[in-house]
Amino acid sequence: MSAPGSAVSRTLRLALIGLLVNVALAGIKLAAGVFGHSGALIADGIESFADILGSVVIWGGLHISSRPADANHPYGHGKAEALAALVVAGMIIAAAVWIAVEAIQQITTPHQMPARFTLVVLLMVVAIKEVLFRMARRAAAESNSGAGAADAGHHRSDAITSAAAFVGISIAIFAGPGFEPADDWAALLASAVIFYNGVHLAINPVRELLDTGEPGIGSQSMAIALAVPGVQNVQKALVRKIGPGFWIDMHLRVDPLMTVFDAHALSHRVKDAIRAAMPRVRDVLIHIEPVAHPPSSLQAEPAAQAIQNPAPAQPAPPPASR
Repeated sequence: MSAPGSAVSRTLRLALIGLLVNVALAGIKLAAGVFGHSGALIADGIESFADILGSVVIWGGLHISSRPADANHPYGHGKAEALAALVVAGMIIAAAVWIAVEAIQQITTPHQMPARFTLVVLLMVVAIKEVLFRMARRAAAESNSGAGAADAGHHRSDAITSAAAFVGISIAIFAGPGFEPADDWAALLASAVIFYNGVHLAINPVRELLDTGEPGIGSQSMAIALAVPGVQNVQKALVRKIGPGFWIDMHLRVDPLMTVFDAHALSHRVKDAIRAAMPRVRDVLIHIEPVAHPPSSLQAEPAAQAIQNPAPAQPAPPPASR
């Protein structure tokens, strides 16, 4: 597995590559759609210009989220990544709605048969976008990046749109006159798939922005803490995700006779053990508590001290005056 820093750098690099590719493909699709008389391809080209804006948002979000913590942002800038992912998911949803509206308009409007060369353009676009999707998805998984996953989803949505346009244009060309709207029906079907992908991509950024818990990370960190000698119980572990990393607030129960010095050393051992086993955990804040029922020796201690050091006898009251 790649180190988190190198994985994040790779995600940034792929976002920039995706931006440059989107610029080139958008121009090619728009020109091919105009000269090839394909409404679906023109819509696909305009949607690619939305991809360009999405890539800019993703790259900016990843760049900001990689900044270190400062006085105003003690937990770092990782939330910028989730915010960028949510913006891109919204753009994918908006693009799906726009493609659906345009497809319906084209279906109801007679238009010229698309040119055959548009099929070659669409095959090239699908191949390039699918390669970019797989590369971006792998990098996002390695860096645990929600923004990277949204960027990958944007590439897949573009590939779906182009594939649908390819199928529709193929039907229109090979079926002959009367089937001109076939590419528009295919675009309408693709818009539904893209809309679903956009909603799906919005779920994780919303969860992160709302600090939704991470049960799997919490249970794993609790198991690691329990294996450290001196920890008698783990009351709870609260986990929040910020960018590619996790922050944990953990409550440990220890021997009530433990000194402050020993409890402090134990908390550092627990923290080091968790971070060594879970590299994406950025910090662990530990709260020390005594076990629920202290040993009986503690309860008997005040009585034993009373026996060893009896209270001084009270002076006798003065005699009553006659």
